[in-house]
Amino acid sequence: MNSNMQYLAIDEQHPDAALHIAKCPIPEISATQVLVKVSAFGVNRADLLQRAGHYPPPPGESDILGLEVCGSIVSLGEQVTGWLPGERVCAIVAGGGYAQYISIEASHLMRVPDNLSDAEGAGLAEVFLTAFQAMHSIAKLQHGQKALIHAGASGVGIAATQLCRLWGVETAVTASSAEKLAVCEAQGASLLINYTEQDFVSEIRQHWPAGVNAVLDMVAGDYVNRNLNVMSMDGIMVYLAMMGGRFAEKLDVAKLLAKRVTITGSTLRNRSTEYKTQLVAAFTQSCLPAFASGELQVVIDRVYGVEDINACHATMQRNATMGKLVVSWS
Repeated sequence: MNSNMQYLAIDEQHPDAALHIAKCPIPEISATQVLVKVSAFGVNRADLLQRAGHYPPPPGESDILGLEVCGSIVSLGEQVTGWLPGERVCAIVAGGGYAQYISIEASHLMRVPDNLSDAEGAGLAEVFLTAFQAMHSIAKLQHGQKALIHAGASGVGIAATQLCRLWGVETAVTASSAEKLAVCEAQGASLLINYTEQDFVSEIRQHWPAGVNAVLDMVAGDYVNRNLNVMSMDGIMVYLAMMGGRFAEKLDVAKLLAKRVTITGSTLRNRSTEYKTQLVAAFTQSCLPAFASGELQVVIDRVYGVEDINACHATMQRNATMGKLVVSWS
């Protein structure tokens, strides 16, 4: 095997410049890792932030972009058991996904169900593990409860809606167009709110007077207080991003206390190896079989070739997606 690989590089001197293909050594693996030949990788908003210099990788991780991959195992570390070369896998990674080869902790791997394509495998790990962490591990949603999911047509929003459907949780979603809301409805959302035309607080109060048990929010800003207005007692608000601004002015603490609401923020990239191992194991056991049965599915907006990576990033920057953007090496 050639000792070098191709990857998509950032121009460090000109971060606004287009990504370009460059070469670097194939990564070495530790005793607990596997080397994976990447067939396709998912694109996430975090990639755009890192490209702009706002979201550096955790210490010791690859500075190459990319947080999720699909590919086949090439070689195993000496302590790795339960895996074989040639097996098709997908995984979250803390960096290095925009490359032909990547080293991954074996405990972070998931087998790609046979009925999923490489592109679907590439779009599975980041959004579904993020949504699973938020809605199951943190919000602890139960059958019969209700959830509000903002950015419902995003990759994480669609994954969260599907998981709620699987668990018997009713969902309201917000999105910016009828077309996006139709995608959300197809994934199981029951209350569809076009935030450009409707006030989500009024809509939820009208249809669900008791409020929602959990909110999944990537907007923040003035949504924080507005979310409080639709929370039920002991509800949980989970924040994953702050597309609407980092500050929530004049937080209504009285309402927070009266409803005993929990507000929490969560990330996945900088979690410990052990945390990710446990998260992957829990998701693999409880949810991964649902992809083989068709109860869960990876919704792909578009698959790009590596030569079109900059067009792919531009699409995400415009918030023009309904599902996952994936890039293929073939």
